[in-house]
Amino acid sequence: LDKGTLDLSELKYLVLDEADEMLKMGFAEDVETILADTPSTKQVALFSATMPAQIRRISAQYLNDPEEITVKTKTTTSANITQRYLIVSYQQKIDALTRILEVENFEGMIVFTRTKNETETVAEKLRARGYTAAAINGDVAQVQRERTVNQLKSGKLDILVATDVAARGLDVERISHVVNYDLPIDTESYVHRIGRTGRAGRTGDAISFVTPRERRMLTAIEKATRQPLTEMSLPSVDDVNATRLTRFDDAITTALEDTAAIATFRDVVAHYVAHHDVPEADVAAALAVVAQGDTPLLLEEEAFSSPRADRDRAPREGGDRGDRADRRSSDGRFATYRIAVGRRQRVEPRQIVGALANEGGLRRNDFGAIQIRQDFSLVELPADLSRDTLNRLTDTRISGVLIDLRLDQGGRSAKRSDRPQRRSFDRD
Repeated sequence: LDKGTLDLSELKYLVLDEADEMLKMGFAEDVETILADTPSTKQVALFSATMPAQIRRISAQYLNDPEEITVKTKTTTSANITQRYLIVSYQQKIDALTRILEVENFEGMIVFTRTKNETETVAEKLRARGYTAAAINGDVAQVQRERTVNQLKSGKLDILVATDVAARGLDVERISHVVNYDLPIDTESYVHRIGRTGRAGRTGDAISFVTPRERRMLTAIEKATRQPLTEMSLPSVDDVNATRLTRFDDAITTALEDTAAIATFRDVVAHYVAHHDVPEADVAAALAVVAQGDTPLLLEEEAFSSPRADRDRAPREGGDRGDRADRRSSDGRFATYRIAVGRRQRVEPRQIVGALANEGGLRRNDFGAIQIRQDFSLVELPADLSRDTLNRLTDTRISGVLIDLRLDQGGRSAKRSDRPQRRSFDRD
């Protein structure tokens, strides 16, 4: 459209699907540009799981005499879904998820993350820990998505790691658990997520990981769902080991039911005992070692501290610490970053805040001054951002452009000609 090479003058139908997600990803201006550059006589259909104010404004401005069709449910969430939450720092999430998988009796599970990269990362880490897990996101081809969902339905796959968009419309009865690895940015998305479980009259479990700074979101969720969320404790090493021993006992009991196989191996064990003068209990223990392989039966105690108030801590509130005009920048709490979008891309501060908050799990008070220049912008962010957060932010796109996040050495006084040193965010 900008180059004038696309002629839409004969367009008769325009469909905008997942409208709310398009806006969350920073494409509001692009969407409005397309709507404005198409014939006013066109037939428009707009689909959106949620209806925020911006969606309603676009509908009123660009749709001709629109009729709104709303699918309503009697209750916001199903009463047969148990909702729990765990206070955990970002760095602890994968270990916390692993422990929950150890102790929870689940059939099928969906793990929700905020970003596409996170789906792949979490799925890969779960596979490395012995679980059958796969990721679906906006980059996954439809054929692959259908294959993955069918594997989940058939039981060949137990854990699906997904973004909100990729999981829309997913209906798999065997989903017994939903885990919000990252909290969604609004309560409506939360309701849609946990609605993937508790289907067809079944009971379901929804577990949300909440960082210390996200505690206030819990109140909003309870208000939206009209149901309480119960705080759960991180499963201890003793809890994990008790579950492992129970499953080990169950495996023995199941094996004993195969009388033919037991008779064969009883003869093998008797032969070994007779020729090696070893107690039968020791032979049974040795066979258990062989069956267990390299994976220890029992989990050893390890350091898993409670969530610290460093990156995940809610910002302090209190009195003034000085008379400096810009205390947030000068007290070292904020650093200035440069991103590769500016006025040329018609970017606005709200797009920057929305995109970075979504990808990096940031809140509004994590942002300082934002300066938009011709070809780039300067954004003040907390100086103590974790490496994981920085890595996620480097892959953020605004209006379809990779932002190429860099630490700006010149700070707020940097000139346009300044070329800041590139900061490397290693992916460990």
